[in-house]
Amino acid sequence: MFRLLLEGMGNTLLIFFVTLIASLPVGLGVSFCRMSKKPIIRWVTKIYISIMRGTPLMLQLLVVRYGPYLLFGIRCTDAYDIYAVLIAFIVNYAAYFAEIYRSGIESVPVGQYEAAQILGFGKVQTFFTVILPQVIKRVLPSITNETITLVKDTSLAFAIGLVEMFTRAKQIASKETSMLPYLFAGILYYIFNYAVAFGMEKAEKAFGYYEIK
Repeated sequence: MFRLLLEGMGNTLLIFFVTLIASLPVGLGVSFCRMSKKPIIRWVTKIYISIMRGTPLMLQLLVVRYGPYLLFGIRCTDAYDIYAVLIAFIVNYAAYFAEIYRSGIESVPVGQYEAAQILGFGKVQTFFTVILPQVIKRVLPSITNETITLVKDTSLAFAIGLVEMFTRAKQIASKETSMLPYLFAGILYYIFNYAVAFGMEKAEKAFGYYEIK
């Protein structure tokens, strides 16, 4: 039983890491669009973020998985399941991270930009060497919360039939008529979340150097 749960954990880990690695930089790009001086870019981005945050992730999963066929008649094989999950998760979490980044960027005092300009820094150099480290320090607690939520959201992949740890636990529990698979799955989720929280706490301490007092 435990071995089967660990097999399901493989897809859980895949969804988690690919989503996190992809959505963090994508979210930063989306935050730039959200703060763009061009109204059309700003409003399109605002609508995208509003839709992603205002509709259930499970619904978005179903749209990405079955939308190609229902809308355009394009049949997708079962191999598309994992790609559908990753696309839906990345697009969803990028929207949340974008708003977190935006709040962090807007919280940095204007004086930081002015000081960098006086020192001869260009806009790009100013952002990546002066502003971004401070932003990361400020938004890490919020990113940590979203990351922990991501661990638990991976279980939503069952909605389109992708077998991950939660789905595997359901299958075993149904077959053996036992609650133990759920218990073990809960323990594995907890350990995973604890490891994530521990790692993010270390990251917060590392970026404590950039705290403005």
